[in-house]
Amino acid sequence: MAFADRTHIDRASQQAASRYRELTAGAAILLAAVIAALGLRQMVPTHAVAPIMVTLLFAGSAMAAGFALLSRRDRPRTLWLDLAGGLTFIGIIISAFIEPDQLANLVGASHHPR
Repeated sequence: MAFADRTHIDRASQQAASRYRELTAGAAILLAAVIAALGLRQMVPTHAVAPIMVTLLFAGSAMAAGFALLSRRDRPRTLWLDLAGGLTFIGIIISAFIEPDQLANLVGASHHPR
């Protein structure tokens, strides 16, 4: 009765659902980063948004990696590590667009003449 075995169909649907959850989590990460950036624009000066956003993303990534290390099961650990990797990747991309003068203004070193 090998033709009546339907376990491979069930595994395929579980894999598709897992992939859907991963894509949804990735979209949620991007949406949260955009919402945080828009919120920061209202609270801090414009030149300080990018450095503060990158710092918050790296801090969130470190927290997610810490949760992954504390997790005992494989699925939540993978989810937390994916979240940490996504936040790190977004932070690196944003930091590539930061001008050095923005960082100098943030720490106050720009008041000195060159």
